[in-house]
Amino acid sequence: MEFLYNVFVFVHFASWALVFGGTIASMRSKALYKAVTHGAWGAVVAGVIMVGIGEMASVGAFEGDGPSMAKIGVKLVVALAVAIVAQIAVRRGENVSQGLKGAVLGLTLLNILVAVFWN
Repeated sequence: MEFLYNVFVFVHFASWALVFGGTIASMRSKALYKAVTHGAWGAVVAGVIMVGIGEMASVGAFEGDGPSMAKIGVKLVVALAVAIVAQIAVRRGENVSQGLKGAVLGLTLLNILVAVFWN
């Protein structure tokens, strides 16, 4: 079970890297890359699966007391906000504002900061 948990940790990290890198790369273009939405939704799904596996098998961050469910809830809300804002930005095509791209980038950074600094 620990191996499967680690696979989803990798998918989760890779998905956030895709969101972060894709948003930065698209800052000079008129549209937001479609891969950003795929990465955001992939991170949401992988995160939910990680919580399920961790709670079921007590592996990874869920050993001992486990992580705070408040932290997981905040991360889920922020991740859903990233995915929805990215989806809106992609649907706007060439008419997406830099502010919308900045919102995707800022929310992504917020999610990373919550993950790292909330103990």
